Order: sequence, then C-alpha cells, then structure tokens
Amino acid sequence: MSFNPRMSMMGSQPGTNRKQQQQPEPDDAFMMPDAEIATCITEIGVPCTIEDLRKPNPQQVQKMFEHFAYILMNTTRDVVAPAMKAAADEIVGPDSDKLFSADTRDLMGLFVMLRKLLSEQCSITDLSFADIYRPNHARLTKILSYIINFVRFRESQTTVIDKHFDEAERTKLRVQQLYSEKENLEARLMQLQRERATVEKANKEKEAQLAELKPKLRQLDITKDKLQQEWKRCETETERLKEVYEERATSLDNLRQEADKLKPYTLQKPETLETNLRELNATLATERSQIELFERRTRALQTSSDSFTTCATDVQSLTRLLTDLSSDLQKEEDEQAKASRHRDALSERVSSVEDVERQERLLQKQLDSINGRTEKLRRGAEEKSEGARGRMDELQGVHRELVKERGEKGREVERRRVRIEQVEKKMADLKEQIENEVQAAREEYVKMESHIRLYINEMESSIS
Repeated sequence: MSFNPRMSMMGSQPGTNRKQQQQPEPDDAFMMPDAEIATCITEIGVPCTIEDLRKPNPQQVQKMFEHFAYILMNTTRDVVAPAMKAAADEIVGPDSDKLFSADTRDLMGLFVMLRKLLSEQCSITDLSFADIYRPNHARLTKILSYIINFVRFRESQTTVIDKHFDEAERTKLRVQQLYSEKENLEARLMQLQRERATVEKANKEKEAQLAELKPKLRQLDITKDKLQQEWKRCETETERLKEVYEERATSLDNLRQEADKLKPYTLQKPETLETNLRELNATLATERSQIELFERRTRALQTSSDSFTTCATDVQSLTRLLTDLSSDLQKEEDEQAKASRHRDALSERVSSVEDVERQERLLQKQLDSINGRTEKLRRGAEEKSEGARGRMDELQGVHRELVKERGEKGREVERRRVRIEQVEKKMADLKEQIENEVQAAREEYVKMESHIRLYINEMESSIS
C-alpha cells in the first residue's frame, strides 16, 4: 500500500499546502514572490536563486545593484571613479587612497546615484548602506520587487518614453545650437565693435595727419612754383651769359688777330708801342676783370643750378609724397566704405541676434509646454498606477477569498479522497478475499475432479 500513487500524492499534498500557508502573503501590490524575483534577476545576467534571496550575500547584492545601475542609468564604477577620486583628492589631498580605498569610494558614488534613481523613479526613499553591506530578506525582496516592476513598466512604455526623450533631446540640442550661435554672434559683435573703435581711431589719426599735411602741401606747391620760376630765370640768364661769353671770346680772338696784324707796326715806333701796350694792358685788365666776373657768374650759376637740382629732387619727392597721400586718401575712403559696410553688417547681425533671441524664447515656451505635457502624462501615469494599485488590492482581496474557498474545497476533496481511499482499500481487501476463496474453490474443484476420475476409473475397472 505504500507504493499506491494515490497514497503518495495524498502524503505529499498536505506538506505543500502547509508551505503555501506558511509563506506570508504580501500586503504591497508591488511585492513579488521570491521565485519570480530570482528568475528575473537570472534573466538579466546575474545568477540568483531563492536561497540567495533568503540568505543574501553582500557581494552578490552589490553585483545586483551595480547591474541595475548599468541597465537603468548606464553607469558603472568606472564611470564614477574619476569624479570620486578627484573629490577625495580635493577633500583629503594626495593621500586619499590611504584613507579611502578605491572600491569603497566608487561604491559610495554608485550608491548615491542609485539612491537618487530609486527615490525619484521607484518610490524607495529609505535606501541605506545597510541594504548593501548587511542585506536581509525582507528589504532585499522589497527593493528588488520595486526595481523589477519599474523596469517592466519602463519596457512597456518604451515607445512613449523614447518619443518624449527624443523630443526633449532635439529641443535641448536646438537650444544649445541657438545658444552657441548667439554666443558666436555676440563675440563677432564685440569683435566688430573693437575693430570699429580701432578703425575710428586710425581714421581720426589719419584725418589729423591729413589736416597737418595740407598746409605743408600748399606751402610746398607755392615753393615749387617759385623755384620753377627761379629755375627758368636762371636758365635764361645762363643762356644769356653763354652768349655773352661766346661774343667776348670771339671779340678776344678778333683782337688777338688785330694785335698780330698791328705787331709789326708797333715794333717800329716805341712810343706807339708803349701807348698800344698801355692800351692793351688796360684792355687786358678789363678783359680779365670781365672774365673774373664771368667766372663768378658761372660759379653762381653752377651753384644756382645745383640748388635747382636739389629743388627739383625735393619737388619730385614732394610729388611722390602727394601721390602717396592721394593713395592714402583713397585707402581711407575705402576703409570708410568698408566701415560703413561693417556697420550695416553689424546692424544686420544685431537684428539676426534679436531674431535668434525671439526664436529662443519661442523654443523656451515650446519646451515649457512640452515639460507641462510630460508632467501631465506623468500625473496621468501616476493616476493610472494608483488605479492599477486599487485594482490590484481588489484582485488581492478576491484572490484571498478564492484561496480561502480553494482551501475549504481542498479540505473537502481531501476528506472525500480519504473516504475513497478507505473504500478502495476495503474493495481491494474484499477482492483479495474473493480471489482467495475462488482459488480455494478451484483447488477443491480440482481435488473433487481428481477424486471423481479416480472413482470412475475404479468403477470401470470393477465392472470390467
């Protein structure tokens, strides 16, 4: 009877019912059974069993939390390590590694980010370091149940979340682009203003130089005219003196020829020769004085010619200076035109900056409206969550009633099963008894048949 399947089933069923009755039913709608939690955690990549949840290990719990932080925030210890090291170095100094180990420091940073996430998203506001270093079954089950429910909710609302996240990212990117363009335009505006001040200063300096050079230029023009007139007069005087010199030279040659002609006559009469000699001496002295006068005039003319050459050089340099001044004036006019174009461009840029600011205000309004809609959706989701929680409470009440009815029906079924087993046992005993009686009857029948055959054989033998 011990191998009867019904009896073995009956023997194992009450133990299962006792285990189910011993397991406390969760009061929170978000609480999950240990088996389901272990299955979910194993599916995300961290091996976990029911025994691990009932007797949690701090190292395995830390691994679970780190994996959830990576899934929900894309954050690991390597991500927070540089910031935590910099903070420790700033607070303690270069010997921070001796006071704070790297694992503890990184775990602290990861814990802060995880606590913020659980407080804002999963409604777990009492997460402490004891949940990581000294975990217990109740707290660990609650935290993991809330996190898994949040992950499921986020996966069910992935399209909506991604849509709003993409819109927010696009809006944020557009705002950043507009802000960077605004900064670039402001920098360009400041640069143009600085260049404008420099150009205006240079223009004023050049205008002052031009005002100073104009009187000098007029004076140089007057001096140039005077020098040109003097140069022409000197050239005329030089030509005249050359003609006079040639005439005097011709006259001297003629006089010498005449002297040669008169020389024979003077030799004959001493008195006449003396007279002629005196005349010739007087003429020679006169000629010498005239020659000296001509030489002095020639030197004066040479000096005047050199002065005229110097003046001509000065005039040429002044002409070049005037040409340079005219080119500078042309450049000044070009720079003034360029400055006017810059002013026009600056006014256009200012108007474009105003347009950008107006667009930024519009985008800010759109962002505020999007944030309002997001907040409205969040409130709607919270209301739906509250409704679902209420529905869950109702379903739990119905579940308790069904469990109670099922327990009563199970007990009734067990009682009937026991009675059926007892009846089956009695029937089996009766069957065995009947089989024994049939077997005994068969044996008696065989014995009687053998006796009858023996008797018939004896009768036949006696008759024969």
